[in-house]
Amino acid sequence: MKKIIFCVALGTLLFVLHVSTGAQQPKKVPRIGFLAALSLSAVSARIEAFRQGLRELGYVEGKNIVIEWRYAEGKPERMRELAAELVRL
Repeated sequence: MKKIIFCVALGTLLFVLHVSTGAQQPKKVPRIGFLAALSLSAVSARIEAFRQGLRELGYVEGKNIVIEWRYAEGKPERMRELAAELVRL
């Protein structure tokens, strides 16, 4: 009889632990919007410095931070559209 009670108690405990871990909210990953008036090739050195600074702070792109990259390719008329797109994200 004690063995049955122990098994039922253990099963209940495992079920409760499983249900409570599944109900946790996923961690929200920070998102950065990067908007450049020039092309990627024109700002690549600055982008690498930006990424290095993030790494020094413990952020790894794709793991614990998301960066949305947008480039106007030297066309200032595209800046408003690209900025609005980043805001929507």
